[in-house]
Amino acid sequence: MEATTPKQSRKLLRTSQAITCAVLVAFAAHTGFGIGGRGLNSFFNDWVYNALVLVAAVSCLLRAVRLRERRAGWLVLGMGLASWSTGEIYNTVHLAHLQNPPYPSLSDLLQLLFYPASCVALLLLARGRVRHARASLCLDGIVAALAVCMVGEVTVFHTVVAAGDKSETPLQMATDLAYPIGDMAIMALVASVFALTAWRPGRAWTMIGAGLGLAAVADSIFAYQNAAGTYTIGTALDALWPAAALLIGFAAWEQSSARQEARLEGWRILVVPVAFALPALGFLVYDHYEHIDGAATALAGMTLVTVIVRTAMTFGENMRMLRRSRHEALTDALTGLGNRRSLMHDLEVALAGPRAGTPRALILFDLDGFKRYNDDFGHPAGDALLSQFGANLIGAVAPDGRAYRLGGDEFCALVSTDAPGAGRVVAAATAALSAHGSGFVVTASHGLVLMPDEAREPTAALQIADQRLYGNKNRRQATVVSQQTRDVLMQVLQEQQPELHEHLHEVSWLTLTVGRRMSVDVQDLSEMVRAAELHDVGKMAVPDQILGKPGPLDDIEQDFIRQHTIVGERILAAAPALQSVARLVRSTHENWDGSGYPDGLAGEEIPLGARIIAACDAYHAMTSDRPYQAALRPEQAVAELRRCAGTKFDPRVVEVLSAEIEAGRALAPEGDNELEFPTITAPGAETRADHLIDPG
Repeated sequence: MEATTPKQSRKLLRTSQAITCAVLVAFAAHTGFGIGGRGLNSFFNDWVYNALVLVAAVSCLLRAVRLRERRAGWLVLGMGLASWSTGEIYNTVHLAHLQNPPYPSLSDLLQLLFYPASCVALLLLARGRVRHARASLCLDGIVAALAVCMVGEVTVFHTVVAAGDKSETPLQMATDLAYPIGDMAIMALVASVFALTAWRPGRAWTMIGAGLGLAAVADSIFAYQNAAGTYTIGTALDALWPAAALLIGFAAWEQSSARQEARLEGWRILVVPVAFALPALGFLVYDHYEHIDGAATALAGMTLVTVIVRTAMTFGENMRMLRRSRHEALTDALTGLGNRRSLMHDLEVALAGPRAGTPRALILFDLDGFKRYNDDFGHPAGDALLSQFGANLIGAVAPDGRAYRLGGDEFCALVSTDAPGAGRVVAAATAALSAHGSGFVVTASHGLVLMPDEAREPTAALQIADQRLYGNKNRRQATVVSQQTRDVLMQVLQEQQPELHEHLHEVSWLTLTVGRRMSVDVQDLSEMVRAAELHDVGKMAVPDQILGKPGPLDDIEQDFIRQHTIVGERILAAAPALQSVARLVRSTHENWDGSGYPDGLAGEEIPLGARIIAACDAYHAMTSDRPYQAALRPEQAVAELRRCAGTKFDPRVVEVLSAEIEAGRALAPEGDNELEFPTITAPGAETRADHLIDPG
């Protein structure tokens, strides 16, 4: 037999619930309106009534068997409903046939067991909510429980006590009181649980609360009617008990919502305690005119006291929230330093307060190399480094200064000191904001302004410090990063093939000469010369046996060669200051007609600098001696360049280069240290322009 799918199980469950609801409607129609006639009284009042309560018990027990979540709670609740159902069945089968049935009887015991079972089940089902509840919500639960007990005591319990028959035995009186006490205990627990959820209990708990509340209402009406001697079997009241039981049984199969932090917000913070305080206040006022019993008065007083405590707690929570919000508004969340808003406040106090003339230094810091660190090691590592820098900066500016983080990788310090002291603070703070390790170096640029000598307003002080910061930053980047990176790469190339010094020197000079003649912008000209110096850096990844091969290259060897411009781009792009140079190096082997590599660019798509380098490199290769090929004369090389103009080379570049060569301006001056750097070429692959662009 095949197992049912979850969808089939859900359909079977809903069908069963629909049938049960239909039976309940039929029962209510008979008891309330007499539909079906008196002949069906025994069937409905005995068997249908008992069957509906039994179905609710079976529903809870099946839920406990089928699902592990909150199994204990539903098992106890199912057993409580089963005890209730058993008591009803025992009453129908046995006690109803006795002329003088005993009271209390086994039926009463079984039915009363439902109350402690329900209380235990509610505690088990609400165990997670109670464990994680906030103190204010716990107080709301106590307020709700006291208010419910107060209302129950005045409206039901007091009535039962007042209507008690003095001829009853203590056991009979205790049995009479056990029902309203059980109802009050259950409803107090339900109200407490609802309060713990901030009055958002969810569908399952709403159905449980509605079912238990309906049972309590039915019990209260029964108590009134029984005290007045007006209760009769087979009225609409009898439909409330099975309806209550079925609501509980149906709740067992409702999906529990994910537990979230419950909190009261807005007007509900005041509305909830006030709603429970008003009945208590009303009963106390009523007691002034018409006496109510001492238990109700005590419960009303306890309710008001608890509401007052709850209100005081709410006020305390709001004050703490206000302080926390003020702190968060002035604090950087990552480092714990003051933020920009905090800095502006402190600057206004410093420049406009009673100590406005005290010498102070405002220092802005911006991290150099942090973006690359963040990209290489990830944002969590970057956040950890910023947090460490924040702690370091606090120590560097103490005890006369305060540190701030303005956002991103920008920090700031406001220090009470003079000019010499400011220099010492800058040195200490720069060291505090620096770090180095395997594969990274992070330093800090700064901008300093002295107050009140150089600025007397917060905005002006920040503007001056910001201008000086980025002036220092640009100078450092231009003089350090680019030059050091270029020097390292050039040294690596020289160590690998020192004999290529002259080739590099000549190509760089030719590129500079042609660029000047073509009126290339100074910045672009500088990048172009750097690219000429480093255009073969990618050949470090090509095996030496390929670079030194005396004859033509095969297809596999050509593939190695064709990758060297991409490798060169990757190497140079690792240095942010050389990224524009890297793009030129990538395109130095593109052909004017689109037949080059690696991207197949053509014509003006190829950067001008790359077109100039390609022609100059080809000319020098053709005019240099090779082990297998004597150097061409300059006029022969120029003729070859002109032959390839329009196919491999830019015709305009060829004409300018040819004119410079023919005019004798293409020879590099000896001892030009600016261009005297070695590089690598591939012997045997550059005898003619064709071979230079497409080796083999």
